[in-house]
Amino acid sequence: MTAPDGRTVVDITSPDKSTLGLRQFRFESPERGDVAGIKAAYPEGVYTFDGATAAGAQFHGTATLRHALPAPATGVRPAADAEGVSARGLVITWTPVKHLTAYSIALEQEETGMSLTARLPGSAASFAVPDGFLLPGTEYVLAIGTITSEGNSSFVEATFTTAGKR
Repeated sequence: MTAPDGRTVVDITSPDKSTLGLRQFRFESPERGDVAGIKAAYPEGVYTFDGATAAGAQFHGTATLRHALPAPATGVRPAADAEGVSARGLVITWTPVKHLTAYSIALEQEETGMSLTARLPGSAASFAVPDGFLLPGTEYVLAIGTITSEGNSSFVEATFTTAGKR
C-alpha cells in the first residue's frame, strides 16, 4: 500500500506464493490518544493498493482516507467498571449519535476467549445480549464503535463484572 506522499505503508510478500495467500487485511491505527500523530503518519488522500494472485493475475485499486472521525458513543450502560451487572436479560444502551451508518458492538471475555460481535444500523441505541452468553461473577470488556458512511470509526471501551459467583 502506498500513501498519498509516495511512501510505502505496507508491503506483504509471501516467500512461497503457491502455499500462502491473504484473504483479508484490516488496517487499524493506534488508540485515539495521539490523533495528531496518526494524522501526520497517515495523511488524508488517495492510497494505492497493488496485488497479485498465485496464478499471476494483477490487481490495482485505490481508497481515499479522510480524517473525519465520528463522535464516540456516550451514556453507555452498563457504565465503565460497573459491578453486579445481571448475567441474564442484559440490554446494552447508549445515547444515539447523529449521522451514522452503523454501530459495532464487541463483547469479550479474555479468560475464556468468548466473544460476541454485532453490526447494528445507525438508528440503533441498544443491543440485547443473548441469555446464556454471560457467566456470573465474570469480567467483560465492551466496545461500542460509531461508524460513518466512509467507514471511519471511533470506539469506546468499558469493563464490567456480572453479578454472582463463578
